[in-house]
Amino acid sequence: MSHDNLCKSLVESNPRPFVTWLLGQSVRNSQITILKTELSVEPIRADFVSFLDIGSQILHLEFQTQADAEMPLRMLDYYTRLYRQYRRPVKQIVLFLRATTSPQAQVNTFETENTIHRYQVIRLWEVEASDLLPFPTLWPLAILAKSENPERLLAEVAQRLESLERQDERLSLTTYTYLLGGLKFRKEMLKQLLREEIMRESVTYRELVETSEQRGRQEGVLQGMQRGRQEGRQEGEVLLTLRLLQHKFGPQSQEISQQIRNLSISQLENLAESLLDFQTAADLTNWLEQPHS
Repeated sequence: MSHDNLCKSLVESNPRPFVTWLLGQSVRNSQITILKTELSVEPIRADFVSFLDIGSQILHLEFQTQADAEMPLRMLDYYTRLYRQYRRPVKQIVLFLRATTSPQAQVNTFETENTIHRYQVIRLWEVEASDLLPFPTLWPLAILAKSENPERLLAEVAQRLESLERQDERLSLTTYTYLLGGLKFRKEMLKQLLREEIMRESVTYRELVETSEQRGRQEGVLQGMQRGRQEGRQEGEVLLTLRLLQHKFGPQSQEISQQIRNLSISQLENLAESLLDFQTAADLTNWLEQPHS
């Protein structure tokens, strides 16, 4: 699922806050190693999970948007493969992102006549949002956590994002928050609170607005603001898409970047959502070669 892969990307962009939150251990990022997702002995690909080597143990994180009856057996399978390969304790945690009443979301054990295997389950909607707010990397998850007023929490996170000094961090975390927020909030609300913040980072947007204000004429202000919003939104969508692609596949060629800049706003929005399911750079090339309205 695309949201699972999104969370994997978030974890691996900065694993330390997850280790601190989930294990209560204070470690440096240099002490954490992201392990390959290919497990030996009839290899399987764990494309949507994260394996972190913290020295004394392996932390296996799996994110789910819905309950899965096969999850207990799969967790046992991961455990045996990880332990066989690394010979270290393995801490396994399944994090459910979206609230559900399914009994499967309560299961944390695989049991047969001769085998019992247990792992930890965290239902994010039962976690206090205040536990996640101290870590900027966890803000995209905090909006899905327990809160008496979810809309107010979303607005607070949006304000915190706006206050981040580093532009690359602000843009990246705003992107994660917007995409994960779709599990709980209306798209219009997310755009108002989060996408607008990306637009305001556009130099073109600010310059056009300031120029319009300096004209001193109402018509000029309105026309300039309209052009500024349109061009600012276009540039914001381009920056968002290029940022996601760079994180997933590395820097793009000038030709690919120009193709993306030539897309309309609606096409850019569709691409930003589609790329979450891309597995290779060839998927991007194929998408760009197809006609899109």
